[in-house]
Amino acid sequence: MSDRQKTGVTRRSFLKWTSAASAMAALPLSRQLHAATPAPAQTTPAAAPAAKGQWKPVACWHNCGGRCVNKALVADGVVVRQKTDDVVADSPDFPQQRGCLRGRSQRKQVFGADRLKYPMKRKNWAPGGGDKTLRGRDQWVRISWDEALDIVASETKRITGQYGNESLWVTGGNGTDFQSVFSAAGGFTGDWGTTSWGAWFETPAHLGLLEGFYTFGTNDRFDMRNSQLIVMWGANPAWSSPGSPTYNYYQAKKAGARFISIDPSYTATAELMDADWYPINPGTDHALALGIMHALLEMDSPENPLIDWEFLRRCTVGFDESNMPAGADPKKNFKDYLLGTYTGKPTTPEWAADICGISASDIRSLARQIGGTQRVALLTGWAPARIHNGEGWVQAFSTLGFMTGHMGRPGRMTGACCHYAAGNNGTRLVMAGANGLPAVKNPVTLKINHNELNRALLEKKFRQRGVGDVDANIQMIFHPFNATLQTRANIMQGIEAYRSGVEFIATAAYVPHTCAKYSDVILPVTTEWEREGTILNPSNREVIIAAVNVTQPLYEAKSDQWIAKELGKRLGINVDEIFPISEKQQFFNKLNGATIITEDGVTKAPLFTITQADIDEWQVTGTPQEGRITLNEFLTKGKYQVERTPDDNYGYIAYEDFIRDPAANPRPTPSGKFEIYCETLVEKAKECGWTELPPIAEYIPSASGYEASFKDFSKKEKGDYPFQVYNPHYLRRSHSTLDNVPWLREQWPSPIYINTSDAKRLDIKQGETVLVTSPQGKILRPALVTQTMKPGVVALPHGSWTNVDETTGIDMAGADNTLTIQVPTGLGTSGWNTMLCNIEKWHGEQLTDDARLPQRIIG
Repeated sequence: MSDRQKTGVTRRSFLKWTSAASAMAALPLSRQLHAATPAPAQTTPAAAPAAKGQWKPVACWHNCGGRCVNKALVADGVVVRQKTDDVVADSPDFPQQRGCLRGRSQRKQVFGADRLKYPMKRKNWAPGGGDKTLRGRDQWVRISWDEALDIVASETKRITGQYGNESLWVTGGNGTDFQSVFSAAGGFTGDWGTTSWGAWFETPAHLGLLEGFYTFGTNDRFDMRNSQLIVMWGANPAWSSPGSPTYNYYQAKKAGARFISIDPSYTATAELMDADWYPINPGTDHALALGIMHALLEMDSPENPLIDWEFLRRCTVGFDESNMPAGADPKKNFKDYLLGTYTGKPTTPEWAADICGISASDIRSLARQIGGTQRVALLTGWAPARIHNGEGWVQAFSTLGFMTGHMGRPGRMTGACCHYAAGNNGTRLVMAGANGLPAVKNPVTLKINHNELNRALLEKKFRQRGVGDVDANIQMIFHPFNATLQTRANIMQGIEAYRSGVEFIATAAYVPHTCAKYSDVILPVTTEWEREGTILNPSNREVIIAAVNVTQPLYEAKSDQWIAKELGKRLGINVDEIFPISEKQQFFNKLNGATIITEDGVTKAPLFTITQADIDEWQVTGTPQEGRITLNEFLTKGKYQVERTPDDNYGYIAYEDFIRDPAANPRPTPSGKFEIYCETLVEKAKECGWTELPPIAEYIPSASGYEASFKDFSKKEKGDYPFQVYNPHYLRRSHSTLDNVPWLREQWPSPIYINTSDAKRLDIKQGETVLVTSPQGKILRPALVTQTMKPGVVALPHGSWTNVDETTGIDMAGADNTLTIQVPTGLGTSGWNTMLCNIEKWHGEQLTDDARLPQRIIG
C-alpha cells in the first residue's frame, strides 16, 4: 500500500464524506480544467453584433501579482466591452496572459458611481482639526482645487513649522510623487513593515538574501514539470495569484507530479490538482516542519536514506556539531535541538501533532514522502509567514529543504512561490526602463513599524530601529496611493487615534476607501486609464504589458504628479528639479529603455524599435533604436511575450551554481553557505529591539496564536476566544481594492467560512448572520458552512472596507483588520494570520447581502 493510500486525505476520499467542496469556487477562467456546464440548445444561432470602436490595451494595475493583459473596446470615449489576451493561440508552452474577473470588471471601477469627483473637505474641519471626533461621520463639502491645495499646503507649513517635519507622517512605501515633494520640503516620518510578505521580508538573511521576499528558492515553470511531488504549503494560487500560475501548476500535474496541500482549508487549487490534504492549525507550520525533520532523523538509514547528508556538509553550516560556524557553541546546533539532546524537549511528531493538529502518523508520512521522493518542490506562499514570531517558520521551512537536498537541481526546489513569481521564478527576461525622474532623499530618518503605528499616535512613542524608543508627535497624516488605515492591524484603535490628537489628515484617492472616509480633505486622483500610459512591469518573467490612455480625466480628478507639483509650488520648492520632464516623457522613457535578454540567455538588447518619426510624433526626447517589436505594434497588441521552449536558454534553477560548486559560488553570508545557524538574524533582532531571535529555528509560539486560544494548553481547555481566524486573499478584491465594485460584490459575497461541526454545535445555519469578536473589535458576517475548513478555524476573506456602526461599534462590513492586533516581535513581522476570535449566532437583524447594499459614495 502506498503512503498516499495510507495517510493524508485524498480528494476522492474527501469527496465521499463531504459535498461542500462545491462551496469553494473554481478558477476564475477555465482552460478546460473543469467540466463546462452545457449551454442550452439553440435552434437558430444568433449572430453576434459587430463591435464598433477601438480595442485598447489598458491597465489592470492592482497588486495581486497577476499583471495580466486587459483590453477595452472604446467607442466615442466610452468603454463598452472588455476582453483579455488574444494575441496568441493559448498553449502550455506559450500561454496567454489571461485576466480574471477583477480585471474584467474594471470599467465598473474606473467609471463607477463611487469615484471621487471633486476636492472635498469635512464640514466641521477647521485649522487645528476642528471637531476631530466627527472624522468618518461628518458631512462633506465640495471645494475648488485652489482651496484644497491651499489648505493642505498651509497646514503642512503650519504643522511642520510648529512641531518639526517629524510631525508629518506620509504613509506607504518610498518613491511616490508626493513623497518626493514632501522630502524636498523638509522631510517626513515614514513607516515600514512586512505587509504581505510576512517573515519572508528579512529572514532570508540565512540564505544570503537581505530582501528576497519576492523571488527566490524556486525554479521556472518548465522545470516544475520535472517534479515528482509538489507540496503546496499555505499556497492557493487559484485565489491569490490569478493569471497563469495555476495553469503552470496544472502542466506539472499533467507531466505526472503528485500534489500535497498543507492548509487550514481544502483550497480551490488543491481540488484542481487532486491534492492530498493535511489540515493544519494556522500559524503552527513551524511546529509541523520541526516534527517532519525529527521524523527524518528517526527514520533515515543507509538502507532507507531520507536525509541528504552530502548537501548538508557541502552547502550549509549549523546542522550538527561537526559543521558549526567558527566561535559558535557546538551544543547550539540544530540536530541536537531537534533531538532535545541538551533541552530534554525533542520536537517529535507527537510533540508537533499536539500543536499543529496533524497526527503523528501523518507527520511521519510527510517525512517519508518528502525525504523519500527524488524530485520534490517545496512551495510555500507568504501566508504561513504572516504571523507574529514568524521568523522561525521561514528558517525551519528552508532547513527542511536543506535536509532533504531539494534545492538547486532539476525538479527540486524550496522557497516562497507567490505573487508575480508564482509557478515561474527566475531572472526577468523583459524589463521596462526607468522613468527618468531623479531620486529625492528624505532628510528625516524616522520610520514607524506597522505594529507600532497606533502606539505612535496614541502614546506618542515608537521604537526606532537601531535606536530604541523615540518620542513621536504626529500631527499631520498624508495618505498617497495606499490604504494604510484599512490594511494595517487593529482598525478600531486606528480610528480612535485618528479622532484624537492628529490635527490634520489628507488623502489622495480615486474612491472613498477607509483612509479617505476618516480624512479632513480629499484630493480626487485619476486612475491609470486616465493617464498618459504605463508599462505593467513587473509581471511574470516572460512578459511585459502595455497600458495606454482610455479617457480624459473624469470630473475634476487630477494625476498624482499634477497634485504633487501644485503642492510643491505652494510649499516653496522648485518642482522643476523634482519633475524635470513631462508625464508623457516619463512613459516614453520606460518604453525607450525597455530591454530583453536575447536567445543566448545572457545578453541584454533593446526591446522596442523606435524611429525618429516615433519620437517626433510623441514630441519627446529620445534616440532611435532597433528592437524586437515596433512601438506601435506593442501599444496595439498590449504585450510582448518571450516565446519559450523546454530546451531554450531561459531556464532557471534557483541556487544552481552555488549547489554545484559552493566554493566557487559562495552565498553572501558570513560563512559563504546557507546558514542553519544564523547569527545575522540574532543581530537584526537586537537592532529592532522587540523580542530576541535564536540563531536556529527554535519553536516560539505565535503571539495570539493557537496555543493562546487555551486557558490551559496542557488540558486543552479553550479560553474566551477559542477560534483561530485567518485571511485568505480571494477573487472579489485585490487586497482592499475593488471592494466597492457592484459586479464583484454580486459574484463574490464576503462570508466567514466555518466548519460544519462547529456550526452545528453553535446552531449556526448556512447564510445566517454571526457575530465575530476578538479583543480588538467585533464584526458581523454571513456564515458559509462547509467541511472544507478545519474545525476550530474560520476564514475571513481579506480586504472588506470597514463600515463601523457608530451606535454599536460593530463593523458591519466584516473587515479582517477590525479583529487583528499590533504586536511588535522579532524583525517587525505583522501577524495578519495570527488572530483569535469567538463566534456566536447573531439574534438581531440579519445582514443584507453585500450586493444589495448601496455603494459608499462621497459627494
